[in-house]
Amino acid sequence: MSDLADKVQQDLVEAIDNDDLVLPTLPEVAMQIRKAAEDPEVSVSTLSKVIGRDTALSARLIKVVNSPLLRATQEVTDLHTAITRLGVNYSSNLAIGLVMEQIFHARSDVVGQKMRDVWRKSLEIAGVSYALCRSYSQLKPDQAALGGLVHQIGVLPILTYAEDHNELLSDPISLNHVIDRIHPLLGDKLLRVWDFPEKLVKVPGQYLDFKRQSDRIDYVDLVQVASLYCHQGTDHPLGRIDLLSVPSFQKLGIDLQHKAMCKDLEDSRSMFY
Repeated sequence: MSDLADKVQQDLVEAIDNDDLVLPTLPEVAMQIRKAAEDPEVSVSTLSKVIGRDTALSARLIKVVNSPLLRATQEVTDLHTAITRLGVNYSSNLAIGLVMEQIFHARSDVVGQKMRDVWRKSLEIAGVSYALCRSYSQLKPDQAALGGLVHQIGVLPILTYAEDHNELLSDPISLNHVIDRIHPLLGDKLLRVWDFPEKLVKVPGQYLDFKRQSDRIDYVDLVQVASLYCHQGTDHPLGRIDLLSVPSFQKLGIDLQHKAMCKDLEDSRSMFY
């Protein structure tokens, strides 16, 4: 690791420890959705109104309901039906995850491009996490998708920091080093600040631990396997990891020769686009 990356890492860790790092806030609409969904009596109409204030988000949810993995016989064309089809909890979790895109905005082209790359990959991994959860576990697919959408959220504060530090911005190798080393720590911190459930808070910090053993399948396992699956065949370092050697993959018992399952996984990659 270069001297610059070392120094930046030190600065960032110190800023985190002293609570000096400016962390992004949860988008307003996400807080409203969460507040609505916390009411056990909340109606589909009420949630439709809250989500409906954000037209782009409404369109995304309708698109998700019509994706190959969830498609019903009749195409869904309105938000009320989409939420009815998915259920209130399910809809609110997916909506909170998808609205994260609003935090991915940058002042510079370099950072903007990097944020778009991170978000695109997160959407893909969220879709595969969803499909894996549905087929190989008793956990909730909407939570698995949310885990996939936020597993790299810790990259954001680092990129925001880089925008104010030109020497880091003009040294992509050091920037990538810093991101790889610190984003898991920052991701856990951010999700805690945002009051995410404990089972998701630990996803950013643990999904890259490929020796990790858990008592039973959890959301970290699902996001980890989805992440490895989505990087297979690429020149990314995660593409070089042998899936069969990873405990979480063994635990899920996935059969990559199973044609229908592989089609499901491939379909799910674009589920949230």
